[in-house]
Amino acid sequence: MNIVTDTLRKVYVFLFARKALYSVNLLIYKLSMRGLGVMNYENDHVSGESAFIKYMKATRKLDTGVVLDVGANVGHYSVMLRQKNIHLPIYAFEPHPVAYSKLEKAASAHSFVAVPRGAGNRPERTVIYDYAGNTGSEHASMYREVISGFRDSEVAEVTIDITTIDEFIEEKGITEVALLKIDTEGHELNVLKGAATSIANGLINVVQIEFNEMNVISRTFFKDIIDILPGYRFYRLLPDGLKEMGKYNAAAFEIFAFQNIVAIRD
Repeated sequence: MNIVTDTLRKVYVFLFARKALYSVNLLIYKLSMRGLGVMNYENDHVSGESAFIKYMKATRKLDTGVVLDVGANVGHYSVMLRQKNIHLPIYAFEPHPVAYSKLEKAASAHSFVAVPRGAGNRPERTVIYDYAGNTGSEHASMYREVISGFRDSEVAEVTIDITTIDEFIEEKGITEVALLKIDTEGHELNVLKGAATSIANGLINVVQIEFNEMNVISRTFFKDIIDILPGYRFYRLLPDGLKEMGKYNAAAFEIFAFQNIVAIRD
């Protein structure tokens, strides 16, 4: 910390670290998070995904390989890629039968492959949790508390099949993954654990992960994601592009709120 920054910090604390200004400081904190690319979920532009795909095209990172869209739900991300003229093979994973039926229609209309399975750290037949009476939602999760706790809703259990990314890559004879996109409501680390061999062999070039409050339930730290992806640089997505996050710092990294994180292999 240089002398200017240290002085500003001391002045700010002296003037504004007051009980009467607590709510004001909380508002500033929340606004600052949005400035860092956190809690910007309104659309593909605000979330940074449009700028990310533009970057991927400009750097020719989507010229070869395949895209794996894990936790595709009804296919919004895969459809977006097609609308942005990404022509690589896309495999969209969705284990929930209700969501999968809609994904299958989107896949047929936009020329990608719908996979009726989820991804995890081992192949298994298990259950996913969703809203009772409203199954197939984008909030369906491997963790009951996502629905019963954070969403304060009655829970429905749906039987699903899980594979691993390593197993799927071997099954399909895939030699390069241009982009592995994971949005699994807190289950992201287990998806990466199931891709450990492919990561070690350098088959996965770029990983996009949604990191949010669901990771509190799954007890996943950002540091866990970093540790399982050695040799990758980490970026937050902002509306105008990617910002490298630099050296790990708990206060700046461990923010359990919606954010799009990208890891690019060196």
